[in-house]
Amino acid sequence: MRKSTQVWTVMSMIEWTTDYFREKKIPDPRLSIEWILAEILGIRRLDLYLQFDRPLSSDELNLIRPMVKRRSTFEPLQYITGSTAFRTVTIKVTPDVLIPRSETEMLVDLILGDPAGNDQDSIHFLDLGTGSGCIPVSIKKERPQWNCYGIDISDKALSVAKENSEVNQASVHFFNADMMNPESSIELSEGKWDIISSNPPYITADEVPELNPQVTKYEPGIALFHSDPLTLYHSIIKFSSKKGASLYLECNNKTASKVAEMASGFYRNVILSKDLDNNDRYVSAINPLTV
Repeated sequence: MRKSTQVWTVMSMIEWTTDYFREKKIPDPRLSIEWILAEILGIRRLDLYLQFDRPLSSDELNLIRPMVKRRSTFEPLQYITGSTAFRTVTIKVTPDVLIPRSETEMLVDLILGDPAGNDQDSIHFLDLGTGSGCIPVSIKKERPQWNCYGIDISDKALSVAKENSEVNQASVHFFNADMMNPESSIELSEGKWDIISSNPPYITADEVPELNPQVTKYEPGIALFHSDPLTLYHSIIKFSSKKGASLYLECNNKTASKVAEMASGFYRNVILSKDLDNNDRYVSAINPLTV
């Protein structure tokens, strides 16, 4: 963004930066600058257009310029501003955690609709590979009587998750464990779990060329990619059924049907659900065969 004696207003900043981002092939160019301006000015994006002729101060411009520069390299807006909305909570995000998606909000809808949640005042809920903690934190806010837990193999991710629990005043217990080897964790293997969820890394190396640079350049590979996702799902399904827990999974639309078929070998009732784009995305498994 050029520096000059020009007086920058909200609208001139939106128009110039939208064109700049479009030239750089940045996704959602207008939304990107609206998001940045709303963050700096402390207002809603919609309200920017009620203040379209408002001059931007030199202090505001000094905050906007580096954010525009970061976005021009495809850095996600959520990392630039440091947080994102997820259902009823605000989730802090850093490059150590995956940015929560709207698809995962729908996974939470499925979890909250579990039959066990209607019959008991106290549910033991576990999220495997919790990342930012968005799933258990949001669930704890909406079901305060539930006992919510989250595990991750990354200590840096767990640090972010714990902060999100504290900031949102949602008491969630987080601990380090490997979802590929749950029996190695005493806390996992000996815990009582009624409902388990997971949005594990399910993208293979072959799919990397299909992804946007803002994903491949900035988001943590450990949360995105796995050499054999179906093996990972098998480990989760086997563990959950052994614990007698209902299971809710977010999946790659290319392999979701295979995950559902796999779950049918461990559960009596398995449902494959679609996301808002009509892609197979979620596997719900209830009533383990071992119980």
